[in-house]
This record gives sequence, structure tokens and C-alpha cells, in this order.
Amino acid sequence: MTLNLRVHVTPKSGRNEVAGWRGGELSVRVSAPPEGGKATAAVCKVVADALGVPRGAVTVMRGETSRHKTLVVEGVGEAEAAAVFGDPPGPGGAR
Repeated sequence: MTLNLRVHVTPKSGRNEVAGWRGGELSVRVSAPPEGGKATAAVCKVVADALGVPRGAVTVMRGETSRHKTLVVEGVGEAEAAAVFGDPPGPGGAR
């Protein structure tokens, strides 16, 4: 199973958390700054922890230096992600 997950990142936040859906993207807040890939690494860790998978199971497919990223999560399907994050808003709940 592989899940492609679109996320919107807010770096330098007060805490590390998944803040729910923002349009078709999962909003993830991290306390790390956006320099040197620190925020990207923090986002991968937050998502991995939330889904209960190892950190190495979450990689960035697109948007390494952008606030808008597409993550690939190995070992998780859409049903498991929906159980943790809920369904995204909109028709069909596109991920």
C-alpha cells in the first residue's frame, strides 16, 4: 500500500501538529524553521507519528522547498489515513 498525501506546511509554528484539512491539503504545523530542510523533515516526522509508521516510510515526492508538498507514505492506505485524519473536503475527497 502506498498513499500520496498533499500537505500544506506552516513552519515556525508554536507546536508540531496536524491541524486538519485546508481545502484538498492536510495542514501540518511544525516548529522548525524552513531553512536547510528542517521543516520538511519535521513534517515527515509529524505525519509518520500520526499514522504510526516509521519515519523512513514518509518521503517527499514533490515540493521539497515549498509549503505545498506531496508526501508518499509506504504501508498506509486511504482507509487508514481517513481513520486518522478524516476525509478531505470536496467531491470524492481527493488526496
